[in-house]
Amino acid sequence: MSVRSRAHLHLRKARQFLDSARLSMDNELHDASASSAVLSGINSKDAICLALTGSTGKSEDHSRAVQELRESGPVGADLAPTFSRLLGLKTPSQYLAREIPRPQAVKAIEWAQRMVEGAAATLR
Repeated sequence: MSVRSRAHLHLRKARQFLDSARLSMDNELHDASASSAVLSGINSKDAICLALTGSTGKSEDHSRAVQELRESGPVGADLAPTFSRLLGLKTPSQYLAREIPRPQAVKAIEWAQRMVEGAAATLR
């Protein structure tokens, strides 16, 4: 499979997780919404990095993932702060007992949307 095809598959996943985040929000499932938004952002990052550099890392180290996006080019550098904010919600939404507040989940969806738009523009 070509690098470009892999990038498109990651963009497809990013869109699916963004849709899932919105559906979860419609049902007031804030943790699920934020978690899906994070996964959307991760897949957008992968799509961008694949499209611009031909590779993407699969590290659990969030700062490394942000740095990889930042170093991929101008689009990545512009989206790196957004991606960093999204990754900051990964642990609270997926592992901690307290629920993500609705306003934070709404922001997560906005950030994921920005990431998907950046990935889609990169792949055009």
